[in-house]
Amino acid sequence: MNPAHQGSTPGNVESDVGRVRIFDTTLRDGEQAPGFSMDRRAKLRMAQALEALGVDIIEAGFPQASPDDFAAVAEIARTLRTPTVAALARCQPGDIDSAGRALEGARHSRIHLFLSTSPLHREHKLGKSKQEVIDIAATAIERAKALAHEVEFSAEDALRTEPDYLAEIFSVAVEAGACVLNAPDTVGYTTPAEITEMFRYLQQNVRGAEKVIFSAHCHDDLGMAVANSLAAISAGARQVECTINGIGERAGNAALEEIVMALHTRRPLFKLDTGIVTQHLYPTSRLLTEVTGQAVPRNKAIVGDNAFAHESGIHQHGMLKHRGTYEIMSPQDVGAKTSLVLGKHSGRHALRQRLVELDYEVDETTLDAVFERFKVVADRQRSVTNDDLVALMGAYEAENETAAVAVQS
Repeated sequence: MNPAHQGSTPGNVESDVGRVRIFDTTLRDGEQAPGFSMDRRAKLRMAQALEALGVDIIEAGFPQASPDDFAAVAEIARTLRTPTVAALARCQPGDIDSAGRALEGARHSRIHLFLSTSPLHREHKLGKSKQEVIDIAATAIERAKALAHEVEFSAEDALRTEPDYLAEIFSVAVEAGACVLNAPDTVGYTTPAEITEMFRYLQQNVRGAEKVIFSAHCHDDLGMAVANSLAAISAGARQVECTINGIGERAGNAALEEIVMALHTRRPLFKLDTGIVTQHLYPTSRLLTEVTGQAVPRNKAIVGDNAFAHESGIHQHGMLKHRGTYEIMSPQDVGAKTSLVLGKHSGRHALRQRLVELDYEVDETTLDAVFERFKVVADRQRSVTNDDLVALMGAYEAENETAAVAVQS
């Protein structure tokens, strides 16, 4: 038992009205996915970036998984100043004690307990009855409560658990001392309508629901993790668990940057905000690609290379007239930039704009001639660079000079 943690109380639930807490699990759920493993140094770099990003809770790892993961959690707990540092633990004494020891240096700590609750998991994974699972959860929460400032309880596979049983085990969790209740869509099975109904049911049927924060943790197996997370938020969840770039088991977790910018861009609809410094989203995304060696798809929302890139001539013309024609958020708000990519779909307006940016004086005759040559180059390669344009203009100007000399002769 850590005396410093005795008598600790969870954060004030009422203070989070109008705000969604961001629980980042990049370093735990994300890192345990194939291809995304990080060593201790990389995890600390990411943790510090997540702190600068404004993440509320950082799940630093699973201390019982390995000595290195224990050391990484302990180092992150000692180093970070502003976020709550969480450690994952099964509802087993060894896991809980390991998490407590790893978190001893944290300014604010959380043990994140999880236990399967669905019929499928109870029968085939645990081999336990409903009551046995409830008793295990209560005992584990009471033990964890003495070792950290707060305890979160996750009902693994919650969205495939009987609603009345889920409400009962959550009620017992509240009585045992949990201050955050997480109902994860562990296998990415649910839909927005179903998760909305579930979260509303839980808030109406969990005893002591007004004392705790409800959390959503959605996986992307059917491509609905972000939509399901936003639906849960609309239904009353005030914590959402997510990862940078959406990394995680199988098809990944809900992407932090997408949830945050959906709430930010559609604030009049959701009437909610986060504490995220959105200008750090793109740099944090790129840091993750650096430490894992895994690239972000070009078409990835918010942080992909194409998120604010435009090649179509129609779109480029609109963008040159007014950015709002084809961009619903400012790229600067996420630390990125707009890019008008010159390719075979680009038109005269974008070409003229780029040539002017390169300090060329372009009249209609010049534009007509260069545009024709530009299209030939664009058909041969995916994009036309500034160097290509300089070469085109150089060739065009040289031909004009030659022609002028010939006329004078």
